[in-house]
Parts: sequence; structure tokens; C-alpha cells
Amino acid sequence: MNSFIRHIIVLSPTGTKKQIQFVEEKQEFNKFPTKTGRRSLSRSISQSSTDSYSSAASYTDSSDDETSPRDRTQVNSKGSSDFCVKSIKQAEFGRREIEIAEQDMSALISLRKRAQSEKPLAGAKIVGCTHITAQTAVLIETLTALGAQCRWTACNIYSTQNEVAAALSEAGVAVFAWKGESEDDFWWCIDRCVNTEGWQPNMILDDGGDLTHWMYKKYPNVFKKIRGIVEESVTGVHRLYQLSKAGKLCVPAMNVNDSVTKQKFDNLYCCRESILDGLKRTTDVMFGGKQVVVCGYGEVGKGCCAALKALGAIVYVTEIDPICALQACMDGFRVVKLNEVIRQVDVIITCTGNKNVVTRDQLDRMKNASIVCNMGHSNTEIDVASLRTPELTWERVRSQVDHVIWPDGKRIILLAEGRLLNLSCSTVPTFVLSITATTQALALIELYNAPEGRYKQDVYLLPKKMDEYVASLHLATFEAHLTELTDEQAKYLGLNKNGPFKPNYYRY
Repeated sequence: MNSFIRHIIVLSPTGTKKQIQFVEEKQEFNKFPTKTGRRSLSRSISQSSTDSYSSAASYTDSSDDETSPRDRTQVNSKGSSDFCVKSIKQAEFGRREIEIAEQDMSALISLRKRAQSEKPLAGAKIVGCTHITAQTAVLIETLTALGAQCRWTACNIYSTQNEVAAALSEAGVAVFAWKGESEDDFWWCIDRCVNTEGWQPNMILDDGGDLTHWMYKKYPNVFKKIRGIVEESVTGVHRLYQLSKAGKLCVPAMNVNDSVTKQKFDNLYCCRESILDGLKRTTDVMFGGKQVVVCGYGEVGKGCCAALKALGAIVYVTEIDPICALQACMDGFRVVKLNEVIRQVDVIITCTGNKNVVTRDQLDRMKNASIVCNMGHSNTEIDVASLRTPELTWERVRSQVDHVIWPDGKRIILLAEGRLLNLSCSTVPTFVLSITATTQALALIELYNAPEGRYKQDVYLLPKKMDEYVASLHLATFEAHLTELTDEQAKYLGLNKNGPFKPNYYRY
């Protein structure tokens, strides 16, 4: 890495000249290599582990930056070394992060207090693969308070908050994750969570399906003994349905992603706020008058479009589904094919969960200084691989922001290398994550305690009553008061006064 000195002459308030010296570093794009000599684990199972970076900036201890956590033995204050994080020294800072998150996750804390004495997860051995953030830590510590033993790893190689991983490890949770893992590290961490002497997991909490598929492929005998799987992502749920359709799913699974409290709140309201946060932090762009195309008008796309429209952007939508397309039209957006507007738009945002939504040919035709980013779960929506060619130059201009430069000088601004923007370049509202985490906790409790025969080897939605319970726990934050049905009204509607209030086929 090359550095050079720049001198700037400035005037002080008294009028004297001062010389300020800056050291600037010339950064070049580098791929993240797998450590030489380590056994390369198969990546054919999935590619979703690389679908996002970390959220906001994390505390780091630079003294440990050059050494892989796998090459160091660390011990927490209790004498345990059953973890692998960036630096256990960061635990105190991580504990403060967790305490801050708890303040806006009152519903999950309320669930913890209500059920703590009953220990509904006593005997549960949960292996988890999610983003490791302060909000996830509140969930993990809730599960342990309810009686579970937990081992945890990260679902994305850049999503871990190192200080939070350290705090969990200090508290006795076996965490194997750090920000900036190689793909080899990623699979090694999953394996360390699953394959440990004297510990047999019986529950899975997954985000993206990598952990589930790793166990299914590598440890089929362990997988068959799992009592239940809880999955929260579109990608992971899709894989579970594929296994079920093929008759290969040998354990019951709960589809949390399609629960109302996940779809409407995490996907819609969360993305409505976090899309602007991520774009503003990385590009400082003003959206008034900008032409933006949002690919996909599901709940994530709806949230993105609403936010951009409110700031005065001219928003186009692409869709394959006529129902979603009609919704976009009725909401005031023009539905187009991407090729119709590719030469004129300033920003492209993908929200489909599909692959090759934005191709190399389309990237070639975009105008100079266009912004390209992804809000879907998977990192396959933008054909980033096609941009890694000799004729194109990559220039890292700031954290998670690359300029990809064409031979004629044209450049596009690529955010997070096509990975999930809001968890890459900004933060996600803690309150919304409380809703999702409470849903996940209840799904684990339900699957673990369900009598034999209630759930077969298939994929299930969270019972409506639980969805309503999660929502009710969060109403107190807004001092909201529900109207109660009279006996006569309940009889007229054919409902129980305590719910559920809507049939399973109801669309919110």
C-alpha cells in the first residue's frame, strides 16, 4: 500500500499561516483471499453467506487485526476457550451495545421475564446462524434465560459486530464469528458450532439456510435428531420447501419469514427507514428529482418505494407478478421493464431475491455515476461477478463503496459489492428487530414443546394466535389500547373474544 504526504496552508483565527500535514493512503481493490494452506470447504451448498456486510462501524482492537482468530487461543474470565471471536478484550464494549439494544426491545425482555421461571426451553440445545449484532444478542440471551444452551455463528461473513460476539463469549455462549471471515472461515465456524464433542444440537435457528444445509449434507445423523428448525429468510424458506417437496425434510420447520409480524414489520417498515439510511451514509446523494428504479414490489420493494417517493424521487418499478405490478400502479409508480429506463436512471435498487436481475449488459449501458445496490437477501441479484474483468478498474473510495470504472472513464457506484445494503452500510431499527426476535423465540418454544404428532416433517407457518401475541406485546410502546369485543359482537362474528381475530387466509 502506497502513501504520500499532502501539505495544506490554512489561516488561523489570528491571521497567521499554519501548515497542516496529512498522510493519505492509496487504496486498491483487493479480493478477500482464503488463507493459504487451509482446506477449502465446498461452497456448492449455497452462496448466501456472502450476502451482506456488517451494519454500522464496530469497535476494533488494531493489535489483533493481522492475526486470524483461528490462529489464536483466547480464554474468557471463566476459563472457557470454547469460542472464536476477533478479540475477547472487546467484551465490555459489546456489553454496553447489548444494554442499549435492550432499551428498545422491551417486548422481548417482557417475554423473557414472563417465561423465565417456567424455563420452556430447558433441555433445548440450539445452534444458530444469524447476523450477530446487539439485537441478536438480546435474543440469544433471552433463549438462554428460558433454559436453552446455545452455540452461534454468523450467517454472513461481514455482518458480525466483533464487540458483541466478544460479550456473548464472555457470558458463556459459544460464538464462532468475526467480521471479515473468508469463505473457508465461514464454513469452519459453522462446523465448530455443529461438530463438538459432548454436545448434540436438537434445535436450529437459521437465516439463509446455510447451517441447515451444512448439517443436512455433512451430518445427516445429527440432522435427523433435530426437533425443529426455525428459518427467517426468503432464501432459507425456499430451500426448506424444496427439501419438503423432494421428500427429504426429515424434521418439522417453522417458516417465520412469512409470518405477518415478519413480513409487514421487518420487511416493509424496516426497509422503509433503512434504505435511505444506507444510501445517505454511503453516497451523500440528494434524492429530490433523482430517477430511481426499484426491482421488485414485494414488502421490501414497497417500503423502499414509499421512502424514496417521500423525498421527491421519481420512482419506477419492475415486476414479474401482475398483482404486485397493479399495486405499484395504484400507488402511483410507473411499472416498466428495466431495459426501458436503464440509460436514464440514477439509482437501481434490487429487492427480488432472484439472480441476475441486473446483468452486465445493463450495467454497461448505465450512465456515469449511477448508483447500484441490493436490498434483497441474496447477493446474486446484481451480476457483480461479470464486473471482475481486466478491462474494468475497481476503486475503493470508502468503506463498502466501490467505483467500477470502464475504459472510457464511465463509472458506476456499487454499494457493498451487491450485498444487503441496510445491514452493510447502515443500521436496522432495533424496535423492528424486537418484533422479529420475539417471533423467532416463540417459534422455537412452540416447536420444542409441541406434543408428538402436532408437527410432521414439513414446513409450517407460525400460528395466527402467536402472530397476534407478538404484536400485542409491542403495543405498549405506543401506549395503544385495543378495543374489546362484547359477547354479542364476538358471537356475531363467530370469534373468540381473545382471538385469533383473522382467518389464516386473510391478507393484511
